[in-house]
Amino acid sequence: MIAMNQAPSYGIHRHLAGCTLAEAILRARVALADEGFGVLTEIDVQATMRAKVGEDVGGYVILGACNPKLALEALRADSGVGLLLPCNVVVTESADGATVAAIDPEALFQVVGDPRVGPLAAIVKAKLQRAIAAMAE
Repeated sequence: MIAMNQAPSYGIHRHLAGCTLAEAILRARVALADEGFGVLTEIDVQATMRAKVGEDVGGYVILGACNPKLALEALRADSGVGLLLPCNVVVTESADGATVAAIDPEALFQVVGDPRVGPLAAIVKAKLQRAIAAMAE
């Protein structure tokens, strides 16, 4: 089983004790929508790994979240930003609940180097932090 038990330094992380994978995904979708994000993609890593390599990795889903207004601003500043979009939100399942983690946009967008992108990354980070905090309520 691959569960995200610790937050990497480049992520925003929250454990949801007693929460199922399905419930955590639903909470994530609602909380992200409340912050202006849409979920563009949903990748069921567990099903993919089972089908492609015959391994069961446990519940692991990647949601590709995007705030269209902020993404447009970032793309207008530097069209190469599309290489870093959408923001990934990972939902994993463990024996005692589920964990939700999102990429830290400030850490991710440091590679861009355009001073117009940094403030946008800070806004996206704050929105993701609020969304992940709301999932525990």
